[in-house]
Amino acid sequence: MNGDIPMVVLAAGTPAVIAAVVVALVVLVFVIIFFSYLNLWVRALAAGAPVGILNLLGMTLRGVPGRLVVESRIRLVKAGIEMHTQPLEALYLAGDRQPSIVLNVVDATISAHKAHIQLSFDRATEIALAGRNIDEAVTVSVKPKIIDCPDPATGTQMLDAVAKDGIRLLVKARVTVRTNLDNLVGGATEDTIIARVGQGIVSAIGSANTYKDVLENPDHISRKVLQSGLDSQTAFEIVSIDIADVSVAGVGGATGIANVGAKLETERAEADKQLRQAEAEGRRAMAVAYEQEMRARVQEMQAKVVEAQAEVPKAIAQAFREGKLGIMDYYRMQNIMADTSMRESIAGEDEKTS
Repeated sequence: MNGDIPMVVLAAGTPAVIAAVVVALVVLVFVIIFFSYLNLWVRALAAGAPVGILNLLGMTLRGVPGRLVVESRIRLVKAGIEMHTQPLEALYLAGDRQPSIVLNVVDATISAHKAHIQLSFDRATEIALAGRNIDEAVTVSVKPKIIDCPDPATGTQMLDAVAKDGIRLLVKARVTVRTNLDNLVGGATEDTIIARVGQGIVSAIGSANTYKDVLENPDHISRKVLQSGLDSQTAFEIVSIDIADVSVAGVGGATGIANVGAKLETERAEADKQLRQAEAEGRRAMAVAYEQEMRARVQEMQAKVVEAQAEVPKAIAQAFREGKLGIMDYYRMQNIMADTSMRESIAGEDEKTS
């Protein structure tokens, strides 16, 4: 009987023990969670950007790094931009869980705010998720960027253009641009700016009457190109176009032919000469062929004469048989032919003598 009393007491107190264990475990988990997030919670609270413990726990459950979100929120709040944690979490999750995207957007938003550029956090998020480097774009908008035209990375050091007088010029330009945030998504890149500026410079030099006008006033070329609206539908706004270098090809160490117009005229004249020679040779060949044709026709006519002469004896014989020609007529004809031959022989000797 005495041995059964502790068992009865233990059985009677089992629910209370279980409840106490559960409560202890809950308290222990809460304490662990609290101390796990205590550092972040205290930092956020001290920085004036408080974040609740339960909010931090929710970030962990959603797979969002709490330290990244808290520090980003602190930076935004200290920069004067009120920001909750939800947009930062959404950006992290939508950005394929890449912390660099969150940091990029936060840096860009703070830089734009300090520079008084109209760029909201939502707009910066849209641009970053579209694949653009929004932080670099804001930096270029605040501090304009210089682009070389042509791009040295392509292996071309100078633009090649020819004025109306045929003189070939080598030009190098520098284009100062800043980001056009409104056209950043879908706008053309630096390659388009370089191509358009190069095309504009070549066109402007090509419309110059002489190369001297370009050498004397290179700023006219840059102003003319700048007024052409080359930054339309691009992610940049052209601030200025400066002619860094301009020289005549083949002069002062520059390579290539200087007077392209004269060279082209020379080559055209040479081509025309060769064409005329070819035409004359063709006409000569045609004349030779025609001469040979005439000789063949003469031989053909002579053959026909011989053939006709061969018919004369036959005709005379036929005339004798039919009684249409007498013997005296035949003799007279022979005498006439002999006299004619003699006269022709005498005439030929006179021509040789004279």
